[in-house]
Amino acid sequence: MGGLLWSIMSDEGSLLVSAEAYEESAVNIGTQQKSADMGRFIDRVREDGLYLLDIHITDARIRSIAAFLNTFDAPSIMIVSARQYGQRPARKFAEAVGAHSAVGRFIPGSLTNPALRSYLEPDVLFVTDPAADQQALREAVATGLPIVGIVDANNHLRNVDIALPANNKGRRSLALIYWLLAREVLKVRGETTDEAWAEANDLEDWESTF
Repeated sequence: MGGLLWSIMSDEGSLLVSAEAYEESAVNIGTQQKSADMGRFIDRVREDGLYLLDIHITDARIRSIAAFLNTFDAPSIMIVSARQYGQRPARKFAEAVGAHSAVGRFIPGSLTNPALRSYLEPDVLFVTDPAADQQALREAVATGLPIVGIVDANNHLRNVDIALPANNKGRRSLALIYWLLAREVLKVRGETTDEAWAEANDLEDWESTF
């Protein structure tokens, strides 16, 4: 996987990276279960029963979510990831854009109990997986925060205000999603270009190593 692969546009000129790049990172590989909420994001069902997500919708959502996140002050954005493979890319995304990250076990009350040292008052919550990050999700709902979430074929969209359909369980998929999202956020701010981002950020460095 050379760095060039991740910086080039697709032949159609419409995707942030090539369709091949999305597929090689398994961004479109869903689960063998599909929730009713996710039907509109499914491209097709593979012979082995896996639901494949539509990478064109994923790509478009990355762009729109980057624009949405830029309507908030960066320190007021909170990224959470209980999933092992999401922790490193979520942390690197937060560092790149100036957001706050809470990875690993989410301390109950961090969004609702001012007495805790971990207490924060973000303006928006970004979850790596609504199921794995349900504690943070519940607290965000209780405090009225808008919620953005990476959602797989089996996820439910209740309480997720803006859904980013993608494989939220894979190491390479989560690395590419967060890598692209960080790039697009910074591009909206005028702080980077595709070429400069790819040169300064090796995608493999965003992948969890455990």
